Amino acid sequence: MTRMIKKTIHQHLHTVPQQWLLQCRTLSLWSMKKDPDLESALSRNRRWIVNNQIKNIILRYPNHEIPLNALQKKFRTLDLQGTALNWVCKYPCCFEVLLHGDERHCRLTKRMMSLVAEEESLKDSLELVFLRRLVKFLMMSLHKRLNVLKINELKRSLGFPDDYLIRIVAKYPDLFRIVNHSGRRSSMEVELLHWDPDFAVSEVEAKARELGTRPCFSCSLPSSWVKSWERFQEFNSVPYVSPYSDPRGLVEGSKEMEKRNVGFVHELLSLTLWKKASIVKLGHFGKEFLLPDKLNVLLLKHPCIFYVSNKYQIYTVLLREAYVGSQLVDKDPMVVVKEKFGELMQEGLHEYNQRRRLANLDKRRKKGVPLAKVDEVKGRRRRRSCENFDSVDGGDNKLGGLLDPEERKRFYKLLFDDDAS
Repeated sequence: MTRMIKKTIHQHLHTVPQQWLLQCRTLSLWSMKKDPDLESALSRNRRWIVNNQIKNIILRYPNHEIPLNALQKKFRTLDLQGTALNWVCKYPCCFEVLLHGDERHCRLTKRMMSLVAEEESLKDSLELVFLRRLVKFLMMSLHKRLNVLKINELKRSLGFPDDYLIRIVAKYPDLFRIVNHSGRRSSMEVELLHWDPDFAVSEVEAKARELGTRPCFSCSLPSSWVKSWERFQEFNSVPYVSPYSDPRGLVEGSKEMEKRNVGFVHELLSLTLWKKASIVKLGHFGKEFLLPDKLNVLLLKHPCIFYVSNKYQIYTVLLREAYVGSQLVDKDPMVVVKEKFGELMQEGLHEYNQRRRLANLDKRRKKGVPLAKVDEVKGRRRRRSCENFDSVDGGDNKLGGLLDPEERKRFYKLLFDDDAS
């Protein structure tokens, strides 16, 4: 079977236009030497993000209950496979399933609802923090206004509540106004009316003022990365350009423009909860912030400052200095509450796994299978699995990750989807 797959893909590669193959090869350029700690941080975030989305879906339904059939239909948008019932049962501390007649429904547990109430209360107390972030975000844009749909792409990263247009924008008419010249919902923008010089101070500049030094970036790589350190020191010798200054006077491709773009990404990541963002989403703001077309190339040039990952096939940039190991140095109050949700989620998953393990052992006892025999079978299966993995993705296999289902999906999307490029 493996030989047939290899032959099919090999034949297909010879029929593909050369330009598509070149684009496929460029996918490998979107990579950086992996940092296990930062990859671990992204793994935790991914699990939390999925369950947080399910939580938000449930809260939008009447009585905070959703039929499992309706939740199943949402799985496609959540990029999840399998059944909704199996998924929610893995997290019994977060979700509970109940019957209404013959139909199963899902709702949040009492402990989850308590965290939801805590989060809502925190949002009220952090209103001025959200206000400051939105002002700084708009101040960095060329025309001091941004499309609402584009802001929405980063609103969760920035910690904004879903109703930020009412809770923040409408509440401060002296600072913001809604602009919509065409009347279409997709063209609605938030415009900043008042420039505050106190907010036009980046994180880099604020730290420099504390230390009494000139504004410059810090390198978070070990000194053994000699070449990266050399390039970083050369880059750092160029005077700092504030992301709040107007970049239109800078020459495209110059060192000053590169310094400004790096400073912008650094400042934006500093404003986010997890000090990370999707590179694709950042690219959507190219015109508004005068960013380069190949933003990924810029970020990969500065491994001392940024960490680029392709975890879960999502290209993400993290601010290295914001992490020690896999932990954030300074945790936003919203992050603290969200981590409580993550701990509750893990507690439920551990409980679920323990129940499954005990149930499986009980079944084997009833069948009369000795436990030692069970462990031996498991060991053989694990070894066989490793051998199969090595034979498909290692050795002389020149097709690499294309035999992986997810890689094949991305490969064919690139080949036949005109919007992929």
